[in-house]
Amino acid sequence: MSAESHDMAVRRMERAGVVPVTWLVVSSEWQRDWAREETADQLGPILFEHGGATGVALAWELQLLATPSTDGAGA
Repeated sequence: MSAESHDMAVRRMERAGVVPVTWLVVSSEWQRDWAREETADQLGPILFEHGGATGVALAWELQLLATPSTDGAGA
């Protein structure tokens, strides 16, 4: 399949009402939320390695969650 034929196929699908999404969107829909620990432990490393800014944001969030609070909040 050439790049041109792929592009034309995507355009036909868009005209039919399909909204193209990326693998990040699909994996996020499958994961739903990070409380689903049985799959979160498997998805995290994939996002770190291939997710670009999404992987960086996840690493930042996990770092924040692992940092103990010093202002007494939540104690």
